[in-house]
Amino acid sequence: MKNAVRAALLLVASAAGPAFAAPPAAPPAPIRTTVIRCGRLLDVRTGALKEGAQVIVVGDRIERVLDASGKAPDGAIVQDLSAYTVLPGLIDAHTHTFLQPGDYDVQLLKQSLPRRTLQAANSARAMLLAGFTAIRDLETEGGMFGDAALRDAITDGITPGPRMQVATRAISTTGNYALLGYAPGVAVPKGVQIADGPWEIRKAVREQIEGGADWLKFYGDYRTFEPTGEIVDLRVTMTQEEMDALVDEASRRHRPVSAHCYGDEATRAAVRAGVRSVEHGLFLDDTTLKMMLDKGVYFCPTLTAYQTSYDETPTPAWKKVVDGHKDTFQRALRMKLKIASGSDAGDFPPGDAARELVLMVEAGMPALKAIQAATLVDADLLGWQDRIGAVEPGKLADLIAVEGNPLADITAVRRVRFVMKGGEVFRKP
Repeated sequence: MKNAVRAALLLVASAAGPAFAAPPAAPPAPIRTTVIRCGRLLDVRTGALKEGAQVIVVGDRIERVLDASGKAPDGAIVQDLSAYTVLPGLIDAHTHTFLQPGDYDVQLLKQSLPRRTLQAANSARAMLLAGFTAIRDLETEGGMFGDAALRDAITDGITPGPRMQVATRAISTTGNYALLGYAPGVAVPKGVQIADGPWEIRKAVREQIEGGADWLKFYGDYRTFEPTGEIVDLRVTMTQEEMDALVDEASRRHRPVSAHCYGDEATRAAVRAGVRSVEHGLFLDDTTLKMMLDKGVYFCPTLTAYQTSYDETPTPAWKKVVDGHKDTFQRALRMKLKIASGSDAGDFPPGDAARELVLMVEAGMPALKAIQAATLVDADLLGWQDRIGAVEPGKLADLIAVEGNPLADITAVRRVRFVMKGGEVFRKP
């Protein structure tokens, strides 16, 4: 009897099976293979230019690099860049996609967050088309956690843009960040998160990490710029105890910290606290630079931001800022600090970000070193040295092509004609 029941159940199951069977799985999409035929391929580690090299890209990765006579895979998509110099996608280690040129108060008081987010997406796209396949976005200037959302939207393919690491809101203390100057009874937004004392600062760090921060950024000092370029009331914003608490709390969640500093006092305190990078560093003496060197702190000078201000308002005060900044940069270069490339794009159009490399060369940095700053050094700063920064097998296929030879004429980096990120082409000649 049991055998008869079992047989009946098997018969029913076999009859019902096709009705409930899952449809056959679709065959996997073929992995795209692309051959990039280079006029010249720049090896950013050595400075060698390989004439006629071919880069084989499989999916989102570089599989191998062949010489001109090597046999490329059959059936591959061919990108003919034989008229150009190919190099790794550039990295900008200091941007503000949520900041636009123009009146800062208007952006914070009159522009909605949705509008600012759309503008930020447009800025990210402009950075990508200018050859920057990765950026470190160092605060949203009142845009809350929008940069984390933008980063994720780019990763998910919703909108085009560079790979991003973000710092969300940044941190300063009461009275030490815009908006300032309004009547005491008028509540106005701030461009950063305000926190006072070690425990408030620790909470702010936790909130920003919860909101998606890859980095923490704080203002070691703050100042007011007059329209003519005079710096008014440069002051240190935090005590050593506050900076120490901020860096310690970030380190508990394995987040690096960046410090905005103009002068020696704030920079030395930030270095003692354990920051990974110092931004701007307009007026630093050799003792401060030596502290940074000894601790392995990266220096991200953002020359373009202040040169742009001088170009727009060529006053003696702005010239003093530019000249002092250049002097600090040149001494840092001679002392062999780790100099990162970051433009501070946001106050000026992001499509001009490659000017940073041009200004570094004009200030005395060899062209190859400037290109390395925007590739190898920035990749190390971001902790992405195993993914990006060089055209090598196994790395992500982030590649650009420029018109001319950037070793002979660094302005070639401003003439980007081809952009590939992760094996996908975003710009063609």
